[in-house]
Amino acid sequence: MASLSHAQAATVDPVARPRPRTRTRKKSQPRTRGGILWIVVSGILLAGVVFVNVAVLQLNLSLDSTNSQRTKLIAQNAALESQYSALLASQRIQQQAVRQLGLQYSDPSTYGYVNLGK
Repeated sequence: MASLSHAQAATVDPVARPRPRTRTRKKSQPRTRGGILWIVVSGILLAGVVFVNVAVLQLNLSLDSTNSQRTKLIAQNAALESQYSALLASQRIQQQAVRQLGLQYSDPSTYGYVNLGK
């Protein structure tokens, strides 16, 4: 029996090592959802930036057309002022007075004044 006990001692159960834990997929799902959430938020922010840039571009285009229209109006006003001053020229008015009304120019030194105050 001594040999039996010796045989039993040789066949001792090995010490059980704890198994290393493997990662489950449940932990990676919230991480994936967080990444997708950041991608969606970034996309929304980038779309907002694009829309703001488009709005600014439209405002710049309308401002440019308004400025060109303003420049044209300033040029038209200058042309009209020139025509107006030409129409008000005293030489032209004198010529029309002679032609249409038969008036004659008189030298101012020949004018006589009557003093009614005395």
